[in-house]
Amino acid sequence: MTEKSVPAKDDASDGKTVPTQRRSAGTATDSSVAVPAPAAGRGWLSSWGSSVLRLRELSVVIVVIVLIVYFQFSNSAFSSSSNLSNIANFASAAAIVAAGEVFLLICGEIDLSAGMTFGLVPFVMMAANDDGVPMILSVIIALLVAAAIGAFNGLVSQLLRLPSFITTLGTLYLLHGVTLKVSHNFPRPAPQDGWLMHILGASKWSEFIWAVGLAVVMQVVLTMTPWGSQTIATGANMLGASEAGIKVRLVKIRAFVIASTFAGLAGILDGVHISHSFDPNAGGNDLMFEAVAACVIGGTALLGGSGTVIGGFFGAMLLAVLQDGFNIQGIDATTFIVIEGVAILIAMVLNTQLARLRRGAKEG
Repeated sequence: MTEKSVPAKDDASDGKTVPTQRRSAGTATDSSVAVPAPAAGRGWLSSWGSSVLRLRELSVVIVVIVLIVYFQFSNSAFSSSSNLSNIANFASAAAIVAAGEVFLLICGEIDLSAGMTFGLVPFVMMAANDDGVPMILSVIIALLVAAAIGAFNGLVSQLLRLPSFITTLGTLYLLHGVTLKVSHNFPRPAPQDGWLMHILGASKWSEFIWAVGLAVVMQVVLTMTPWGSQTIATGANMLGASEAGIKVRLVKIRAFVIASTFAGLAGILDGVHISHSFDPNAGGNDLMFEAVAACVIGGTALLGGSGTVIGGFFGAMLLAVLQDGFNIQGIDATTFIVIEGVAILIAMVLNTQLARLRRGAKEG
């Protein structure tokens, strides 16, 4: 009995093999198999860093912060209440249009007619109201017309297999002509009285609140609903999505409807809030390209498959901060256009680099 109770180290010295089961995982005696414990906090920091790198909005948020700090140091009036209101006004319309345009870009499509829908829909609303329709119903009718424009764009591009660039380019000119015809090429005053008009833009921050609210809601839709998953899958691999049972044409038509509806809503909000009038030449190509630029700056891929609504919102904020900051400093519009192009290129480079870092973080 005494010979069987010899310690393990004596067994080894007698040439006997010690079974691995006799060694506890927590008390390894061989330094070659010991696994060092991770440094305190290293796992948390690594996880946090990986999460930050996955944020597609990171680059544009950094640029916005840098610009705000720069313009504030350049001119203390930049942070005044009235100037912050101006920045919000500059950003709101483009941010609302971008909230819908992001879904199209993720699908690999684009709507060039959004700026003209922006100009037409308020006149549809006023025409309905002139015929005795209550204002709230006039707004609904106008937005339904905007949705119908989007459905038309989607059906033509998907059923006739025409590129959305060509389809919406034709719709752009069609809508512009209709707007000029309906308005007789003259602006008209926007209504300001009543609770509905205050909700739609008569209050100081109402349009900006709409822009923030729509960005948040659509970001949730994109990231947390089957609709959003289907949109991303359609843009990333349309054939694979179709084989998985996703009705890709329906997904794209739905995105066209949302983009056009948001453009029409932005036209109503902007006319009521900013100029207190509806101009047939408002919006147009400038607004459309600004919204698309905001999406791209915010991390949405032009080839489809990835994007973020919040990024589009911050992209619109970046352009608004640039425009307002240059106005305060007395820089002319020509220079602003040049700097705007440079900002887009810088943001795209940052997006590309962050995408590589995100891939590295996932692989690591």
